[in-house]
Amino acid sequence: MGRSNATSAVTDFILLGLFAEFGYPGFLISIALLTYVVALVGNAVLILLILADFRLHTPMYFLLSQLSLMDATLISTTVPKMATNFSLRTRAISGVGCGAQIFFSLTVGGAECLLLTLMSYDRYVAVCHPLRYLVLVSHQVCLRMILGSWIGGIANALVLTVSTMQVPICQPRVLHHFFCEIPAILKLSCENTSAYQLTVFVLGIVFMLTPFSLIVASYAFIFLSILRMDSREGRKKALATCSSHLTVVTLYFGPTMFIYMRPDSFRRPEQNQALSVFPTILTPALNPLIYSLRNKEVLGAMTKVFLRRSESG
Repeated sequence: MGRSNATSAVTDFILLGLFAEFGYPGFLISIALLTYVVALVGNAVLILLILADFRLHTPMYFLLSQLSLMDATLISTTVPKMATNFSLRTRAISGVGCGAQIFFSLTVGGAECLLLTLMSYDRYVAVCHPLRYLVLVSHQVCLRMILGSWIGGIANALVLTVSTMQVPICQPRVLHHFFCEIPAILKLSCENTSAYQLTVFVLGIVFMLTPFSLIVASYAFIFLSILRMDSREGRKKALATCSSHLTVVTLYFGPTMFIYMRPDSFRRPEQNQALSVFPTILTPALNPLIYSLRNKEVLGAMTKVFLRRSESG
């Protein structure tokens, strides 16, 4: 029994937590838990609104509901474990748990990168080819987009998780992070990790740089079409729907690309940890607010639900 415990202890990792140098970990955990609740409630409300209001049964909002599902899942891969460790006064995570955390966070993260790219295609068709919109972005096409995003995310996560967990570790298994992330684990190896880093970089090009380039190209065509519009109201509506998506893309892609696409010599544990907070904790909580506060259709659906509730009450 003792030998088994010793063996498992050797394979455990130690997570130093969210900003370990900060003197008030309880305060940070409270903020993280509050953000977690806001993210779960906000994304659940947005999904329910889209399901409940027939006016939101369009391809754009169907894709948005899937983005909300991904956001709720993504934040659930990090905050619950962090809060559990704090409440149990431990910093350990098993090797299997660490691998699972990497796999699920990368699966959802990769799927979200692809979905945000496909959402920009949806906006491109809506603005540049409105008469063909229902043909080019039909319900079947949307289902393929969702399925393709998840399959791509799983494939990306599988390759990176397997390769990362095979990295020979010969330093203390202490991660200067609040969850298991690939750059933090590669730092623990005293052997040459250039092959692993090359894999991360290549997949970063496939799942981050290429999608981001496609999004930029889509919006270049969108803005050119908006400039040619005669209707001022049409321009405002197109800009409103596009600005929400662009804000989310910036919040998600910016920090993620900075984490994974930099050379190893420029990576600092404190920088990576601070940047990781954006895509894994803050963005999932902010996305429902961004799409709700800047979208008249979502606000209208929300008002309709509240009025219905007040009348029935």
